[in-house]
Amino acid sequence: MPRKISPLSALIRTARAAVKKSYAPYSKFPVGAAVLAGSGKIYAGCNVENASYGLCNCAERSAIFAAASAGERVIRAVAIYTPTATPTAPCGACRQVINEFGPTALVVSVCDSAERTEATLDQLLPAAFGPANLR
Repeated sequence: MPRKISPLSALIRTARAAVKKSYAPYSKFPVGAAVLAGSGKIYAGCNVENASYGLCNCAERSAIFAAASAGERVIRAVAIYTPTATPTAPCGACRQVINEFGPTALVVSVCDSAERTEATLDQLLPAAFGPANLR
């Protein structure tokens, strides 16, 4: 009988694969991310840097924008992979974008060790500003 792969395992595997496409010539800090959309589909992203630093895009936002561009409007989970000894949490801008589509999404950060972090977005960004504030 084939082993069933959980959505979280597939999400982490996708984030690990996405880091290989990272463009990080300035920071030398590649990041891969994957999001599990409301439809059950997984979308990947990597960080893309630019000589004009303010124009860089994080892996998490790249994955979310890919999902949104495909018509997704709900994010259930985000996995972030960095080839480091300890996991890296999403930056504040990424937390705000995750909040737009998944205010209670699970956020999992993994790295090259067995260490990982798991938290929901509302734990990472309490009292967030979001769509409800504009109604």
